[in-house]
Amino acid sequence: MANKKRVVVFSLIIISICLFDQITKKFIIEYFDTNNSIIFLTSFLNFDLIWNDGIAFGLLSFDNPSSYNLVTFIIGLVIFIVFYFIIISKNHMSYFYSMVAGGALGNFIDRIKFSAVPDFIDFHIGDYHWFVFNIADIFISLGVFCLIIAEIFYKKTDDEKI
Repeated sequence: MANKKRVVVFSLIIISICLFDQITKKFIIEYFDTNNSIIFLTSFLNFDLIWNDGIAFGLLSFDNPSSYNLVTFIIGLVIFIVFYFIIISKNHMSYFYSMVAGGALGNFIDRIKFSAVPDFIDFHIGDYHWFVFNIADIFISLGVFCLIIAEIFYKKTDDEKI
């Protein structure tokens, strides 16, 4: 893919994911500001706003603003590293990195804007609830999963060519 075309394609993927994430979060935040009640969608899926001031699944949640700022800064650096991998990667890997970057950027915006990330998708079976997450988390997880699968299955074929 030509360089300019690559930049446009991967920028559109990142921006689309980030915008989709931000729009869904805006809707949920506005809904909960006025209604403050769980949205029961099915017997196993609810929308329930939870503010996550940690990282993935609430890990590394800090009361100390300096620690929060340090973690946020590190996340920002990781996003730049992911952008670098988009640029240097070939073929399908750039698409997977773009999914991670779009989701990470959406959550990073929230960390700056709200000092927390709004999570709202609540899957559960009976009283057992999975971690509450958001659209950005879906794309980050899907991108990482695809990167792992590609590394496992496509790395072998690359090694065989040598």
